[in-house]
Amino acid sequence: MSETRSDRFAFVFPGQGSQKVGMGQAWAAAFPEARAVFDEADRVLGFELTRLCWEGPEEELALTANLQPALVATSVAILRAAAPRLPLPVAVAGHSLGEYSALVAAGTLELADALRLVRRRGELMQEAVPVGEGAMAAILALDDRAVEQLVADAAGDQVLAVANKNAPGQVVIAGHREAVERAVEMARERRGKPRILPVSAPFHSPLMAPARQGLEPLLAATDFRDPSVPVVTNVDAAPVVTGLGARGALVRQVDSPVRWVESVAWMADEAGVTSFIEVGPGAVLSGTIRRIRPEAKRIGLAEPEGLEALGEA
Repeated sequence: MSETRSDRFAFVFPGQGSQKVGMGQAWAAAFPEARAVFDEADRVLGFELTRLCWEGPEEELALTANLQPALVATSVAILRAAAPRLPLPVAVAGHSLGEYSALVAAGTLELADALRLVRRRGELMQEAVPVGEGAMAAILALDDRAVEQLVADAAGDQVLAVANKNAPGQVVIAGHREAVERAVEMARERRGKPRILPVSAPFHSPLMAPARQGLEPLLAATDFRDPSVPVVTNVDAAPVVTGLGARGALVRQVDSPVRWVESVAWMADEAGVTSFIEVGPGAVLSGTIRRIRPEAKRIGLAEPEGLEALGEA
């Protein structure tokens, strides 16, 4: 691809909410490297993850324990297929679950280990809070400080917390369902635009503490190598350069907020990133980056046609 001296690239990997039935299929049909990733995922997990990704049904794909490995497999399949055309990144990052894909890209985690971890991560997250007791909501059109006040006012004696800071004026909250519903009503009164999210658990909130406790020994038993490129973590919005640091960030990430706005800002301001390549299905992260750093270039690789844009970057 053509580059100028000022071009500096980051790879970003999406999390839950970017999926669709059929994701990765066109890549696997055109590139043996992508097909090999899906084949490995089926072997490692012991069930037909590939069928779920390509055929659904959507309801089964959306189950957290299925969706998490499905998204990692799809993102890594795209990465390996596109690798000969990709520039060298100066940083990589992933949104929530996508941090596992970023760590595979950086050589910190083996794909098989990442798939096993996120499969169990999904199970633990779902088990942490009984279905129906937790919820998440996106709060639009209010700034961070207003949302933090909203959370304080609506919590009462229940758990309610900021879960994701995705873009300016786009914050996600999570906690007990009743507290989330109170916050939604208050947000409307305060001229916000709230929306309950179709998720099965209150991710990235203190209610995920049991999932963190269950995942920590599995992470401790997994080999983490030092990354070949800085990985900007959700929990610190700063890079880790050691395997030990990467492992610790994944432990804390489970019940801590995703600091995506700050992560993108660090890549742009501190690492000098001018172009973000979204490696995975959908274009959710490109949309957030457009709002965080509108001057940055954004290239999406949801489908093989996205490779054409690499030659123009």
